[in-house]
Amino acid sequence: MSKNRFFGLTSRLMMLIAAAFLVLSYVAMFVNPAKLWLFSVIGLLFVPLSVVNAALLIWALLRRSRAFVIPLLALLPACMFLGKYFRFGENDDMAMSDESIKVVTWNVGRFMHYADDSGISGRTECADSVLSFIRQEDADIICLQEFHVGRSDRIRAYIKEKMPGYSVEYYMFTGSDGSFGNMTLSKLPVRNRGKIKFDSSANLAIFTDYMASDRIFRIYNCHFESYNISFAGIVRGLFRSGSDVFAETGSKMKRSITMRPKQVDKVLSDISECPVDAFVCGDFNDNPMSYTYYRLRRERKDAFAEAGKGFGATYSLLWPLLRIDYILCPEDCAVVSHKIAHVGLSDHYPVVAEIKL
Repeated sequence: MSKNRFFGLTSRLMMLIAAAFLVLSYVAMFVNPAKLWLFSVIGLLFVPLSVVNAALLIWALLRRSRAFVIPLLALLPACMFLGKYFRFGENDDMAMSDESIKVVTWNVGRFMHYADDSGISGRTECADSVLSFIRQEDADIICLQEFHVGRSDRIRAYIKEKMPGYSVEYYMFTGSDGSFGNMTLSKLPVRNRGKIKFDSSANLAIFTDYMASDRIFRIYNCHFESYNISFAGIVRGLFRSGSDVFAETGSKMKRSITMRPKQVDKVLSDISECPVDAFVCGDFNDNPMSYTYYRLRRERKDAFAEAGKGFGATYSLLWPLLRIDYILCPEDCAVVSHKIAHVGLSDHYPVVAEIKL
């Protein structure tokens, strides 16, 4: 076999493999990861797989190879999904009105992820900076995940001091160094409240009913199962004798991936019995090509897909690859604006949306 023929066959095989994985990433959103958890991992790789196929397409065109059709066909469906990761923002933002509300969602990471060069020296200062940013946004509703306090019995007094004019609803788990959980702040009248606890998990969802513009609606503040993977820990494990870091990482990923569908089912079950329209906000720990996003997104608008600009990634440590924080609103609402603030106070970026009810 000649070298040119061997090279041609090898390159086509490489294109077929890359195309196959990209197609599987499309399928991932329809496959329940509780049954086939590896599909969720492939869905996470949608962006890099798209980049690889685009590079192969350009390479094949430059070589005038007829095999360019392989990555081209694989990339065609990607055009429908790229808008969930990146938007040019061709539509001008609509004007705010009296019927609009401003919503923020932010995983504040227990106030442990402040940058060393930020001048912030610890959790207390990080919490003060987070709340200062939130006050400046002057939002109507604020959904926070992984909010940390030393004593949960002091939360209402603490919020009254730091966030005057806001009511607070929350649920906290007690840990070795304090309490942490979900918190929803609002300027609007509260009509109802509740929580949805997940089995064998320190994650949960809380909900609150509000009234604005003569409309009652429910806000679900969700934090679905985390991967609990430390990239620094993986690197350390690679240099530690006797450590099977890849097996441990795979086990953690499998656990979180298989738990999230059950947690989503619990939230959707509650939504099905909800007598008012529901917003779903929070840290989903899943990307837009996931079963989690696909199920929660149905019958709702994704604020970023409606009015976002630029990259939609919200996880700062892997920017611009991972978008895992969302504001989903009822279909009859109009998204006025959407932004992702690149604030170095957490491993997540805050998501801010203005929505016309």
